Amino acid sequence: MTAFAGWSNFYVIVGSSAGALIGLQFVVMTLIANRPVGPGQSQAGAAFATPTIMHFGTVLLLSAILNAPWPGTATATVLTGLLGLGGMVYESFVTRRIRTQSIYTLVFEDWLFHILLPFAAYAVLTVSAYAAHTHLRMALFGVAAAALLLLFVGIHNAWDAVTYHVFFKKSA
Repeated sequence: MTAFAGWSNFYVIVGSSAGALIGLQFVVMTLIANRPVGPGQSQAGAAFATPTIMHFGTVLLLSAILNAPWPGTATATVLTGLLGLGGMVYESFVTRRIRTQSIYTLVFEDWLFHILLPFAAYAVLTVSAYAAHTHLRMALFGVAAAALLLLFVGIHNAWDAVTYHVFFKKSA
């Protein structure tokens, strides 16, 4: 398990950040919860808010998986691969939800941060898990890159949602 040992500080920092951001997201949702809900807003919430929590949760779970004292690398590799595959499947559902919601019209930045980058992060996670059997050291860098990408995508999307509710919905 020496291959994972060098990553423990990284995953403690990244996992703690994801956990704190999940909590912050709940606080923000609570603060805007008493606003009137218009038609289509619950659909938009499922399309935009829920995936953000899922990305943060994935980073938190990934950090836990890679910090657990496994007797070897096989279990962590399989769990990481399943997490990546599950994320790719989940992103296909997110894409469908985004395309069917009618309250907000996406621009390129939205497609990039809500669909393309998260899917790429989950794909890198999946490929890294597969590559870990032969190139463990490099695969761990791929996993770390996927974790950071999901964290930054989540931060961007959470900020985007807050600014939308504060500046656009407040004036509407």
